[in-house]
Amino acid sequence: MIPTLPLGPRNRLAALILTALSDAGARHELGALASADGRVLVEEWLGADEPLQQAALRARARRASEALATLPLASPEPSLAAALDAAATLYDAGLHFEVHELLEPHWARAGGETKEALQGLIQIAVGYQHLANGNLRGARALLEEGSGRVRGRALGLDLEPFARGVTRSLDRLADLDESDVAPFPRARKE
Repeated sequence: MIPTLPLGPRNRLAALILTALSDAGARHELGALASADGRVLVEEWLGADEPLQQAALRARARRASEALATLPLASPEPSLAAALDAAATLYDAGLHFEVHELLEPHWARAGGETKEALQGLIQIAVGYQHLANGNLRGARALLEEGSGRVRGRALGLDLEPFARGVTRSLDRLADLDESDVAPFPRARKE
């Protein structure tokens, strides 16, 4: 888990990361931001009052670039199954805010059990992002509510083990290590 950036660069980087799921040019730009040679590009991304965010921007871009290198280019409008697969990759890279951004359009179009399960996944991702940003109270509330929403549900994958893992992490929340975060559910590869 890595902290998010100030609002402007956070949203711009999240948009670039989501675009990079389906666009090779965006992946190249993300890689350039992540590289040591990308310092000038990083400075262009940050406002005059945000120079201390250079390392955080490069670290987040590096995590995203490395994670996305494992995925083939996707459709610009991914199916729910493809979005969940991409969300798992981003989540496992500690990019929880981007998971929220990726799944939110699917949640907005969904109904019933699917909407409830997606809301739980989004709440869990945002909960872990709150934890990375030092907001323990917000993290606890969202992780508790989110795990309750995914408990006993499925989205083409069994969400119950994930719900149990998130619940276990609540017991150690104050000193939770990134390696203790419950892994995002994934479809089995045949």
